[in-house]
Amino acid sequence: MRELTEQERFWQGEFGDQYVDRNDGEVHVANVTAFFVQALRRAGRIDSVLELGTNRGLNLRALNRLFPQATLRGVELNAKARDIAQALGIADVWQGSLFDYPVQQPVDLAFTRGVLIHLPPELLPQAYAKLHEASRRHVLIAEYYSPSPVEISYRGHAGKLFKRDFAGEMLDLYPDLQLVDYGFVYRRDVNFPTDDINWFLLEKRP
Repeated sequence: MRELTEQERFWQGEFGDQYVDRNDGEVHVANVTAFFVQALRRAGRIDSVLELGTNRGLNLRALNRLFPQATLRGVELNAKARDIAQALGIADVWQGSLFDYPVQQPVDLAFTRGVLIHLPPELLPQAYAKLHEASRRHVLIAEYYSPSPVEISYRGHAGKLFKRDFAGEMLDLYPDLQLVDYGFVYRRDVNFPTDDINWFLLEKRP
């Protein structure tokens, strides 16, 4: 069995549990819903979704509001977060590392939101491969952006947050992916504040 990375153990443990407790409430869901309205405006019909790094299910709750007909799936490493997300009754949430998730059926949309930034940089190609394998049509990457790789201290912890051009790296790795849309959401937005996130909607094309 594969040994978990230092970052995975970090999020699986007490710090990950604390993150779950910090991120809750209808205000968060409303802000995330507004984000997806913007990020998926050019995606067309979506009937199936996979989120890598579900946490307590805020993104899935937002997507369920926007696409009530869609089949939702998630992958979550932290047991506490996974149990909360599964208990929502709107998605099938698999507990474990995204690197170990067995993709069985590709979906219309595979995405991450604030997850790739916390992965060991040397394992990013495996994460990209999982997103590509899981997607039938669209990949959405919503992460902190930097034109060149940089590490940032995260709540006093080193080696836990990395910024780079995640979407650009995926586009370079997979010639069948094309950029469809992109944008930015801002923490000072008057109505729907969220993390400063750059998002990129990619599509598989022959």
